[in-house]
Amino acid sequence: MLDGQTIRKILLETLEEISNSNTPLQTSHLLLEAVKKIKSTGEEWDSESLLTLFYDMFRNGHLAWGLNLANSEPPFFHITEQGRNTLKHMSRDPANPDGYLEHLQTLCTLNPIAESYIDEALSTYNSNCFKASAVMVGAASESLILELRDDLVNKIQSLGNTPPKKLSDWRIKQVLNTIKSELEAKKGRMPKPISEMFDMYWPAFTGQIRTLRNDAGHPSSIAPITYEAVHASLLIFPELAKLAEELRAWIVNHYV
Repeated sequence: MLDGQTIRKILLETLEEISNSNTPLQTSHLLLEAVKKIKSTGEEWDSESLLTLFYDMFRNGHLAWGLNLANSEPPFFHITEQGRNTLKHMSRDPANPDGYLEHLQTLCTLNPIAESYIDEALSTYNSNCFKASAVMVGAASESLILELRDDLVNKIQSLGNTPPKKLSDWRIKQVLNTIKSELEAKKGRMPKPISEMFDMYWPAFTGQIRTLRNDAGHPSSIAPITYEAVHASLLIFPELAKLAEELRAWIVNHYV
């Protein structure tokens, strides 16, 4: 039985193909073309799942009813700006969880905890639960940081030195700041590509992702967590995961 992620991917691919052909977008056309692709897989599938996922694309803001003023009602529809942005990076956009995870796996290998949280982040994101998604991405990132911290502590101890106390602090901000100080002190010994990645992506750990997670988990206002903010966190996460993996390998093999 085809799962929802596979059907969603087929829908997005079909939508992209039809939109590129300059054919007016109509419900029956999109669904019939998607069904052809689904049937070609030879797998069993559920028509209700297809319809649910299609209407989710309206609820998620990727599609809206009406083609133009002369055809402003169903069955005609158009792709919103949010939808166009999704299709632009369709192969790895969070709206396509399979493609996103495939892209992520080409960059690095996540520990099981981080992987479980990023899986749930994609699920909540595609259900328009942006606060939940922000928390899940933050938790996945925090798992990577703690894994990096453990390697750094072990390396410092193996060299006969005492790790800074703040590396064991319960507050992740203190851990982040201490890791940053330790690595910046050794940055001159890093290969240039890793050093440049560190300068470029490390601030996102302490800035965008952590701040958004805190805003969602410890709200100080009624302002919503926006689609754009969570989308940005999910898009930057693979690069952060790659950076964490590169830094861990460097610490284990070259940190002195």
